[in-house]
Amino acid sequence: MNPPTPRSIYILDTNVLMHDPGALFRFQEHDVYLPMVVLEELDAAKKGVSEVARNVRQVSRSLDQLIGTADKQSIEKGIPLPSTTISGRLFFQTRATPDTLHESLPGTVPDNSILNAALALRELHPRTCVTLVSKDINLRIKAHVLGIPAEDYRDDMVLEDVNLLYGGTRSYRPGFWESGAVVQDTRREGERTRYSVDAPDVAEWFPNLCLFAEDDPRLDAIVHEITDQHATITLARNHRSRHHPMWGITARNREQNFALNLLMDPEVDFVTILGAAGTGKTLLALAAGLTQTLEDKRYREIVMTRVTVPVGDDIGFLPGTEEEKMTPWMGALMDNLEVLTQSESGGDWARAATIDVVQSRVQIRSLNFMRGRTFLNRYLIIDEAQNLTRKQMKTLVTRAGPGTKVVCIGNVGQIDTPYLTETTSGLTYVVDRFKTWEHSGHITLLRGERSRLADYATETL
Repeated sequence: MNPPTPRSIYILDTNVLMHDPGALFRFQEHDVYLPMVVLEELDAAKKGVSEVARNVRQVSRSLDQLIGTADKQSIEKGIPLPSTTISGRLFFQTRATPDTLHESLPGTVPDNSILNAALALRELHPRTCVTLVSKDINLRIKAHVLGIPAEDYRDDMVLEDVNLLYGGTRSYRPGFWESGAVVQDTRREGERTRYSVDAPDVAEWFPNLCLFAEDDPRLDAIVHEITDQHATITLARNHRSRHHPMWGITARNREQNFALNLLMDPEVDFVTILGAAGTGKTLLALAAGLTQTLEDKRYREIVMTRVTVPVGDDIGFLPGTEEEKMTPWMGALMDNLEVLTQSESGGDWARAATIDVVQSRVQIRSLNFMRGRTFLNRYLIIDEAQNLTRKQMKTLVTRAGPGTKVVCIGNVGQIDTPYLTETTSGLTYVVDRFKTWEHSGHITLLRGERSRLADYATETL
């Protein structure tokens, strides 16, 4: 029998609670300590309609329920935290602490007040491990300089390393068709060929996994169903051929071809596409959406949204309607629509008519007004999804009603949201959580196809 883990005390920074309002209950048998300055900062941030303000109000409600009718003596002894196993306790700072920091670190600064509380708590409990938990890198650095153990909040971390993230593709094992796999059945469904295969490799596959052979593109296939060591795989449609274009464009590499197959599959309700700049994420999503909306009549319209996090300084107030306010954020949409509406015949008049038709079926919506909405028979594109938190991603994906397809596209290497990283992004979260669902698909685009200049800049800068 393993010895019990020594109980520790974790001091939570304000940004941890702002990021995850349920952080109070994530430390199992360990104790949680909240300095008074954290409560002050929560009170200052509770007003507004932003995601942070909503999280702060949720934290305040949780604290109110935990305290209940507890008196001062009960608060000093610690309030038990609800848990299915051994529970820790919640402590508040109930006394002023002497300023033991260096003169260059005055205690009036909120971060320094937290450090001062950590030093005082460590002196009060010399045999207990006192650790500061913060998403502020600079605060953690200062804590380490002062000899205070500090770490990032890791409960929202999907993976230890983003390189371990599911990529959506896998090559056949050498000799798979010659010796490893047993084909039980072969049948044609329209233009597609479907195989029923028994193989030990199936245990490591996921639904809608894209399979390929390095030397034979004719064997590109997508996993349809999995049962133990039995799988049904379907040969992918070749969108690299000019005979199967998608709104006038063709796939330029294997991953783009797989992406178009997933985007065009009516049985796949949720598609995630990762890739660096210039790999064609938005173009492929729009081309598939326009084909299914205007030609196949599968969806009523395309709805596109993204989180409005600026790369540089904010441009300030934007006049106009919701769609007009979102226009500066939708430059990628406009650039790709320009490519997709180019007409080789008919001149400027035909091109203008095509643009009018396409834009009438593409709606731009703000993420800020998504709560409570339900999209029916829509093709919903969530652009720059790497900037969404797990909670925001859940809010958006759950807007999907019957007949709606959700496409999330982004690059986890370009995150602009504060305190969000490659391993804690909402996009990383849904890729990992949806990989086992039979109605979802994922693909990571590897090759840039924008221009030779863009490709070189991506590799060298």
